[in-house]
Parts: sequence; C-alpha cells; structure tokens
Amino acid sequence: MESTKPEIDYEFLPRFRVYKDGHVERLMETDFVPAVSNDPITGVSSKDITIVQEPNNINISARLYLPKLTTTTTTQKFPLLVYFHGGAFCISSPFTSKHHNYVNALVAEANVVAVSVNYRKAPEHPIPAAYEDSLAALKWVASHSSNNGGGGGPKSWLNHHADFERVFLAGDSAGANIAHNLAMVAGSGDSEFGLNVEILGIALVHPYFWGSDPIGSESLHPGSAEAGRCWPLICPSNPDNDDPRVNPVVAGGPSLVGLGCRRALVCVAENDVLKDRGWVYYNALSKCGWMGVAEIIETDGEDHVFHLHDLQSDKAKDLIRRLAAFFNRDMPPLP
Repeated sequence: MESTKPEIDYEFLPRFRVYKDGHVERLMETDFVPAVSNDPITGVSSKDITIVQEPNNINISARLYLPKLTTTTTTQKFPLLVYFHGGAFCISSPFTSKHHNYVNALVAEANVVAVSVNYRKAPEHPIPAAYEDSLAALKWVASHSSNNGGGGGPKSWLNHHADFERVFLAGDSAGANIAHNLAMVAGSGDSEFGLNVEILGIALVHPYFWGSDPIGSESLHPGSAEAGRCWPLICPSNPDNDDPRVNPVVAGGPSLVGLGCRRALVCVAENDVLKDRGWVYYNALSKCGWMGVAEIIETDGEDHVFHLHDLQSDKAKDLIRRLAAFFNRDMPPLP
C-alpha cells in the first residue's frame, strides 16, 4: 500500500515547511490573541480592521491601537505609528501574542496611535507582495489625513486622534526592512506610488539587511547560514542577497540620500547576526548627504528581537522607553 503521508518539498526551519502538493505548514508564531476595547493594564484599546479584500487573494488587514485618552475631548491628537511586524517575511502577524503585546506596550509608553499591518507572507506570496501590501496600507492610512484630501476616512480613531504632522514608520527585523523600503519610496517623489503624506521618522529595530559578502563578525556567527538563505527563499524572482531591498548600501543601488524622512533611529543588539549590517546602514546614512538626523542604539548582551520574548526585562523596557522618546521628540527644523 502506498503511503498517504505528504512529501516534503523543502523546509526553512524553524519557520515553515512546504509540501510537494503545494500546501505550507507554518511551525511557529501561529497563535491569535483578540483585540481588546480597554486593556486592563495599559488602558490601550485595539480593534481589527480589513484594509483590502479582493477576489484575487489580496487580503490586507491590520490591528489599530488607541492609547488611553486623558481628556474628555474627542479630538485629542497623538503621533501616528505605522508598524510592520517581523518574521522573515514568512511568519507571524499583528495578531500573535508576541507582536500584539509588544505594540500594546509601546502604544501605552509612547502615547501614539498605531496601525499594525498584516501583509501577505512568503512562500505563497513572495516578495514584492509584502512591500506592495505595506504600501497599500500606508496609502489607506494617509487617506484619513485632511492634508491628503481626506479627514473622512473609514476609521474614526485615525480621523479624530492621529496627528498626520507626526507620522512614523517602524518595525522589527523584516518589518524594519519594510519601513526602510517604504521610506525610500516616500523620498522618490514618484507620483506612481501616490504617497501624499510626509513621514517624520523611521525606527528600525534589528533590521533585516544582508549581503553576498560577509562583513564584520558575520563569517563566524552561527546564524549566518540561515540569514543568507532567507532572501533567496522569499524572493525567488531575484534571489541575489545584494538586491538593494535587502542590501540598501550595495554599490550601484539607490542612494540613501533619498530616504524620505527627517529622522532615523536604528536599534541593534550585540549578539545579533544582523548587528553589523545595522551599523553599516547607520554609518552610510550619516555620511551620504541625507538631510536628516540619524541615531543608533546597541543593546549589550542581547540577541535578535530579544524584547519580543520578555517585555518585562529591564532591557526590553529600556528599548521601549527609548523608542517612545524618539516618537515624541520635537521635530527637527527643516534644512
């Protein structure tokens, strides 16, 4: 009798497994936690929304967050954070306990309105799907701005409480990569993209950047092989690790001088295989002639996205406080 057990085509452990019949089994970060109308600890409210739902399998959703209101007015304004979760472009979502709890804590500390975007995942939806979905979500967010001919968007939290003069993009790992690439789109001035809202700043937490040639300590780091394998799996149409979307400082790529924001915060961790790439990005941004202010934070003794695993640790709390300070700092003067 022939075995009915499905055959494995390939794996990207510990994240997913692809079978020869085409179905994908995700092996981690598949849990779902519900939104809450008033978190008993933080006072933050959250709700789930659909941004795009089309018959051709394009489904973009998000979780919205509103900090605890401190006045009775219905128009109290907060900085607006558009957040992109990590997970190597292939796992996780805003609805997992890991990312929901983190964004909830960040919203409470920073007093920001947040839109945590759920984009389509590889391998079923390879790059550029994540970028396209994230850009569509950002356009949808911008439609709520009165400066963009909106102010009457479908979500009252954004209409009434988002300060569109203080818009930030942020993310962890792959989400930080998305935030960088959207800021490059914003700075391109290309009317094709139709992004008519200014981005004040980006916060890149342990950004997923890579390259074909090892730098720094990468050749000795046990995580290098996994990091080097990721982009070819999620972007089979251009599997080169020097694709400018994953290696933003590659020779011949778009200059970082075109980054479309006025502030950038890069966060790295001492034991993270991606640390050196974060430093290279920061140094390149500081020296390329970009007319913004770049900062970097390195957390000693920690690994990649350590804060997501223990929000109660002192170092996680410190990172959240420093992100909150970045979102609430006075705007730098225009050059």
